[in-house]
Amino acid sequence: MSDTGGAAMTGAEFDEIKVIQSAEVSVKKLVLTKANAVAETVLYRYPTYEDRTVICCSSQSGCPVGCRFCGAGDYFVRSFTADEIVAQVDAAIAESKTAADKMEKLQIMFMSMGEPLLNKNGMIGALRALHAKYPHAALLISTIGPDIDWSWVIEISKEIPKIGLQFSIHQPNDEARNALIPFKKKLDLAGIALVGRDWWIATGRKPFINYCAGDNNSSDEASWALGDIFDPQIFECTVSVICERNEGLPSRNEHQADLARDFSAKMMALGFNVRVFDPAGQDDIGGGCGQLWFVQDWMAKNPDKARPSIGCGMPKVHIPVAARTEGEG
Repeated sequence: MSDTGGAAMTGAEFDEIKVIQSAEVSVKKLVLTKANAVAETVLYRYPTYEDRTVICCSSQSGCPVGCRFCGAGDYFVRSFTADEIVAQVDAAIAESKTAADKMEKLQIMFMSMGEPLLNKNGMIGALRALHAKYPHAALLISTIGPDIDWSWVIEISKEIPKIGLQFSIHQPNDEARNALIPFKKKLDLAGIALVGRDWWIATGRKPFINYCAGDNNSSDEASWALGDIFDPQIFECTVSVICERNEGLPSRNEHQADLARDFSAKMMALGFNVRVFDPAGQDDIGGGCGQLWFVQDWMAKNPDKARPSIGCGMPKVHIPVAARTEGEG
């Protein structure tokens, strides 16, 4: 594990906060540790913190969901408390050395590590505290869509108008998606479409579907399958560039970026409003979705703190099995 710089500091909820700066100066990572947990928080600026600040924080230490593209997909420690979630955001804003009220756009995303909607108490407390503390901040919940009582998600989203919702889809059919996300108690794609519609009706805001575009899931047929399930009048779309979960593997290349751009064009042709997400810091600090290199290192050094998730022992891949849509052999 290479250390790309940054002094360690302490925080009220964590014993140590280590800051790692990427060679890409727009991004750095905060690794927050205590005796019984580790968190990673990623801090981006576009192009300055005053213009736009994005913070991706962890809702759990490790994750029980087991996504095969994620570096935290093998082990789960515990859910974070509301105070521990807020502490990550506070530490990131402190590291930016910019007052939050001076940030024209501040986006706080619960998408670094963990399944936010499997941490009901922590998330409700954190969302309320963060909205009170940073009232202009957008609060984006990124989720696989677990099979839970969604009424609390809808109610807190109605209470706090800055909350957004994004579903991690990544495959155009349930068979391929189950191989990628082995967690059993999750909604199928049709169920996500229904929950997303209910959330849209209740809040008046469009949810997003997030899709990592790879060689095996970016065909015309894949886009058509998604268009059959998700209504572009209700959902918006994020197409993400694939990030390798393991340190040392080259993460960003032009082929992967081209796949994301090409698939975004396919989704736009179906009527979706689309944005492409190509995170900085993928190659030297693991700044992209699911990379979590420092968490993997902490887990290896603290095997007594983590229990295996459903994904433990399954093949480790970024975007796995070839997506097979209806009509293919």
